[in-house]
Amino acid sequence: MFRRDVQSIKDLILRNLRVQGLEIPLLQKRLVEAWPLIAGSQVASYTLNTFIYNQTLFVHLSSPALRSELSMRRQELVAQLNQHVGGQVITDIRFK
Repeated sequence: MFRRDVQSIKDLILRNLRVQGLEIPLLQKRLVEAWPLIAGSQVASYTLNTFIYNQTLFVHLSSPALRSELSMRRQELVAQLNQHVGGQVITDIRFK
């Protein structure tokens, strides 16, 4: 009798994504989509656009007061977003 090397489908898919170079873009998409969950619905209502460039999340806000308040919580938000997606995707957040 022989033993089979049983692997979960999740592990196989993640390994395949990593080999094809699609793991980081997928994590970036998840992180951008997690912004309203982590920041809250009130902040999300003032958010105009979010995107990632060079491991920095750029968040365009319509409220200058909110922009300065969130700038003080920058490192906390970075940690929460990275923890939510399960990897080190961003290193900084810039509010515009």
